Amino acid sequence: MRIGVPTEIKQSEFRVAITPEGVRHLVSRGHDVIVQSGAGVGSNITDAHYASAGATIGSFAEAVWSSAELLLKVKEPLPAEYPYFRPDLILFTYLHLAAQPELTRALIDSGITAFAYETVQLPNGRLPLLAPMSEVAGRLSVVVGANAMLKPNGGSGILISGVTGTSSAHVVILGAGIAGTSALIMAVGLGARVTVLDTNTARLAELAQQYGETISTLVSTPGSIEEACVTADLVIGSVLVPGAKAPKLVSNALVAKMKPGSVLVDIAVDQGGCFEDTHPTTHDAPTFGVHNSLFYCVANMPGAVPQTSTEALTHATLSYIETLAQGWRTAIDADLALRAGLNTTGGALFNEGVGRAHGIAVASL
Repeated sequence: MRIGVPTEIKQSEFRVAITPEGVRHLVSRGHDVIVQSGAGVGSNITDAHYASAGATIGSFAEAVWSSAELLLKVKEPLPAEYPYFRPDLILFTYLHLAAQPELTRALIDSGITAFAYETVQLPNGRLPLLAPMSEVAGRLSVVVGANAMLKPNGGSGILISGVTGTSSAHVVILGAGIAGTSALIMAVGLGARVTVLDTNTARLAELAQQYGETISTLVSTPGSIEEACVTADLVIGSVLVPGAKAPKLVSNALVAKMKPGSVLVDIAVDQGGCFEDTHPTTHDAPTFGVHNSLFYCVANMPGAVPQTSTEALTHATLSYIETLAQGWRTAIDADLALRAGLNTTGGALFNEGVGRAHGIAVASL
């Protein structure tokens, strides 16, 4: 199969969909891979690296899109890329369609077959292609949150770890999935006081057993969220409903009660965010004020560490790319996880969460 890898055009997106090692593997399996010139520069991967792995280098995005049978990306297509959609193309990327009505309509209208990394789901509920970027975003959330807490950046001026004779920062983590747990690891490692909330009591029990008195755990309810947030220096929202919009857990009214200079980092921004006033920001302008607090809502957080993210993403996606390269119908018959990842094909929508978000009828396979 002809597999295309274009340059990402989202602002400050430095990742690329596959490493040269991944290309070498696909080429060894008999596939042709065309990579747009410069696609890997942000991840410190040169055209020469891709060429030596067996890829053809394409000069322009149009050439890559038009020649590909399977198109690999990192982030959702932007409006400038919609004209490249066509019925005989398979698209494999992060889509987050529940928060993207215009993109959803463009995919449906074009007839393209689109698989979303974030909705590829194993029978046990695990999201294998979302997991690596969730881990990156979770760990990074504490780093960017600590930076935003610095007074020159608009925060309260508290050092997350504190020093001898002072209090460390209180970090509240909403959600104990992969992103939330990754944030927990970083926050505990930096010496913060950590409270983690989740609706899954079994998961909270596991964390309590692992960390003991180092952390506090609370069952997530509107009351417990308010109790934790009003004393927080940093709140990390990491709640996910696969394929659907994130629930709004922190209201504007609650933010008004929070400490001046407190910081809220919304990892769930791609799915609409779990704070009421969340709206997507960029790495160039990552924060905005709400009452006396500071929101960090960058929609492609892992793009800030592209070398780590590109490598981790390739490790996760490569086996699924191989399966899709046998033909998408064969792939969804052979792999239930990929079947769950199908969002659109033939002018129809196949993801229930996206359908609920936009009021669109969902077809069945």
